[in-house]
Amino acid sequence: MFPLVKFPELVQHYAPYFETVFSAEGFVQFERYISGLIVSENKTVEGINRLMVFESRNQSSLNRWLTESPFSLEDVNQARLALLAAVPGTQMKRQGVFSVDDTLLVHFGDHFDQIANLFDSTQDTYVWAHNLVNLHYSDDDTDYPVRFQLWKPTNVEALEQGLVAAGLRLQASKQALKTEAPRKWRNYLQGIWRRHQDQPAVAALYQSKLIIAEQLLQAWVSAHPEWRLPVAFDHWYTQPGFCHYLDETLHLPYVGTLADNDPIRLKSGGQRLDQFAEHLRQEHEAAVKHGRSLVFKPITIRYKGEREHYFSYCATHRFPNFGPQRLVINHSRADLTDSPVFYISNRLSWQAAGMTRIRRHRWPVEVYHEEGKAEGLDQYQLRDFQAIERHVALVAVVYSLLRAAQHDPALRHKLQRQLKLDLDGSVAFWRRATQAQSLWSLAQYISEGLHQGQSLRTLMTPLLHALVAA
Repeated sequence: MFPLVKFPELVQHYAPYFETVFSAEGFVQFERYISGLIVSENKTVEGINRLMVFESRNQSSLNRWLTESPFSLEDVNQARLALLAAVPGTQMKRQGVFSVDDTLLVHFGDHFDQIANLFDSTQDTYVWAHNLVNLHYSDDDTDYPVRFQLWKPTNVEALEQGLVAAGLRLQASKQALKTEAPRKWRNYLQGIWRRHQDQPAVAALYQSKLIIAEQLLQAWVSAHPEWRLPVAFDHWYTQPGFCHYLDETLHLPYVGTLADNDPIRLKSGGQRLDQFAEHLRQEHEAAVKHGRSLVFKPITIRYKGEREHYFSYCATHRFPNFGPQRLVINHSRADLTDSPVFYISNRLSWQAAGMTRIRRHRWPVEVYHEEGKAEGLDQYQLRDFQAIERHVALVAVVYSLLRAAQHDPALRHKLQRQLKLDLDGSVAFWRRATQAQSLWSLAQYISEGLHQGQSLRTLMTPLLHALVAA
C-alpha cells in the first residue's frame, strides 16, 4: 500500500469530535492509527506505522500509546456516539432496533492475554480466539455498534476458591479432574456457577457472554432511559434468564429465536416446534383446498428500503421456563416447502409483521462482524489485553466514520471535488474512496514538489523508505 503524506480527508473531517479525549500527542497518535486502519491492508501496529511519511514516529511510540496512554475507552465511545448523533442519517430513530451477538476474533497460538481455545461453528473445530460481545443498532438508513466488550475466559483457580468461599460444596470425586481432565473440571465448576449465579457473591466470580450482554444493555438504559428500543437476538441468546432480565428488570421488548426442536406447551400437551409447525402446515393445506381462512397469512415488511414477503402464523403460546410468549412461525415460500423459522416476543399484542421486521434487523450485526474484520477487527498482533480492547474500540470508530460519511453531504461534496467521482455506496466503498483520496494526495505531493524544483529522487526517498522500513 502507498505511504500517507497527510491524514485522509475523512479523518480530518471527523477527528475533532475526539480531540478532547486525548492529550495533544495522543490525539496525533489517534489520527495516525485510524488513518492506517482505513488505508493500510496490514492492520498491525507495524503495518500502520510504516505508512506514515506525514507525522512519522517510531513504532514503539504507537505501541506505548495503545498499551500505556491514560485515555478512557468510555470517553472514546461517547465521542463516537456523539459524532453519529450529529449526522442526521446516523441519528438513532424510534423505529430502530438493538441486536445482541458475539463473534470470534481468531488468532494462531495462545500468546495473547485472555485468549481461549473456543469452538468455531463455521470451522467445526476449536480455535484460539478472543470473543467479542456486541450491542448493535440498526434502522433502515444505517447501523453501527453501540457498546461492546471482550469476554474473558474463566480463571479456574479463582472460580474454585470463590465457590468454596460462598459456601458451595464441591464433590470430592470430581477433584481428580483438575489434573486428569482440566476442561471437564472447568465445565464442572461453571455448571455450579450457573446453578447459583442468582447469589451476588457467586455471580461476581465470572462474566458469561449473557451477563456481558445484560450489562451492555443495562449501561445503555441507565444512560438513556427515554430509549426503549426492542432487542433482537439469535437462538443462543434466547435463554429464559436473559429474556426474563430484559422483560422484568430492563422492561425492554425483545424478539428472540427458537430452534425447531425447542418445546412448546399446548392444551393437548407438550410438543416440539417442528412438529407443531408441520401440524399447522397440514391445516393450512386443508384450508387452501376447502377455501377456509389461511393458517399462514401473507405479510410484507420494509427492510433497508426493500419490501420482503413472508407467510406467517402468529399467536400467543406458553413455553417451558419462558411463560407466555408471542410466537411467529415464518415461511418464505407460499407453498410452505421451505424450513420454518420461529420467533418469540414478550409483547403479547404484537403482530407477525412487526416482529419479523424487528428480527430482520438482527442481520446487520453479522455484517458488521464481517466488515469490521475487513477494517482490522481481528488483525491485531498486540499481546496486552488493554491494547487489544483499544484496537477493537478504534475499529468501531473507523466503521462509524465510514457510516457517517455515507450520510454527510459536506464531506461528500469535498471529496467529489477532489476525485471527480460520484460517491455513494457501502462502508467498503467509502473505505476504497478514502484510499483513493489518499492516493490523490500522494500524487499532489509529488506534483507540487516537482513544480517547486525538487528532484524526483529527493521526493521519493522518504516514500520508498516508508514502504521498505522494518
